[in-house]
Amino acid sequence: MRLRYRYRVYPDAIQRHTLARAFGCARTVFNDGLRTRRDAHEAGLPYICDGDLSKQVITQAKQTAERAWLGEVSAVVLQQALADLNTAYRTFFASLSGRRKGRKVAPPRFRSKKDNRQAIRFTRNARFAVTAGGRLRLPKIGDVAVRWSRALPSEPSSVTVIKDAAGRYFASFVVETPDEPLREVASEVGIDLGLTHFAVTSDGRKISNPRILRRAAKKLRKAQKALSRKTKGSANRVKARVRVARAHARVADTRRDFAHKLSTQIIRDNQAVYVENLAVSGLARTKLARSVHDAGWSAFVAMLEYKAARYGRTFARIDRWFPSSKLCSACGTVAGSMPLNVRSWICACGASHDRDVNAAINILAAGRAERLNACGGDVGPPLAVVDADEAGSLRGAA
Repeated sequence: MRLRYRYRVYPDAIQRHTLARAFGCARTVFNDGLRTRRDAHEAGLPYICDGDLSKQVITQAKQTAERAWLGEVSAVVLQQALADLNTAYRTFFASLSGRRKGRKVAPPRFRSKKDNRQAIRFTRNARFAVTAGGRLRLPKIGDVAVRWSRALPSEPSSVTVIKDAAGRYFASFVVETPDEPLREVASEVGIDLGLTHFAVTSDGRKISNPRILRRAAKKLRKAQKALSRKTKGSANRVKARVRVARAHARVADTRRDFAHKLSTQIIRDNQAVYVENLAVSGLARTKLARSVHDAGWSAFVAMLEYKAARYGRTFARIDRWFPSSKLCSACGTVAGSMPLNVRSWICACGASHDRDVNAAINILAAGRAERLNACGGDVGPPLAVVDADEAGSLRGAA
């Protein structure tokens, strides 16, 4: 399995200046390639292939006085910037033709030096390396100090150097990781995601919603107000903007840490995990949008999925239209309308249900049913034999 391993890096002043120049060169090549293709399209010319575009905006551009400074950075950085443009175009065309499922993708846009995130990528052709002293050696940049939080599992195929909005630098390695199947366990779990509780499991466990963004709202509001009072273009405004970005980065890091720890615990303790396929983009357009974004369900479910694949667990999503909350887990009766303020209810069969626990139990049952059906089992329950004295109707009777 291919995974990304990200580490914090600490370039010195000279290396920061060199990285800024590399960011600018990669951005220029991307924009030149995009502009060339747009001009060709407006002139009615055929689509410029990847090889011809590389010759125009890199090889030939280096020989001109206006773009001679492109030779100051690694050629791999420029080629990878152009590869990103080509990928963006292919994705856009696939979305137009319908080959790509999901939401429509917009055409590539020009990159700005004011973008919050700047990045360059080095592949094996660039011959980057990790030195014996634990530093990251990058061509035409130097040996950059790295904080190694864990060892790389294998030789990386590429490394991306990232500068985020908070001014932090990261090195993101793409590595091949071997599958590490865990010892099999008997337990399986269904998970109902929510806002009152972040997750409720089918065994009755309720995990509190950390509400990380709401807890940091006061500090974020104070930093944003300080930013709004600063004069545009001033050095103090730049410092205030960085303070706001660092506050938001702290929120994102805390949310990611919570999701990683919880997903690892669930995968370790259960052989199969089933979750509901929520329409997060639709929920984000309601009055609960801030709470939905604060929960971070999509990232959490994605972590469950890739960790299940790596550690030999079963993972499945249940259809979003499955009535998990309204379905009685005891008798199978579907209740009528059930507003969100109804947290517990009693079925006609007499069973009393906690709304979230009942939904998690139904998600577990639906996941097991789909899994058995995929392995050749029955879709529904087996047919029962009718008793001799049981009343019934003739076929075709009204």
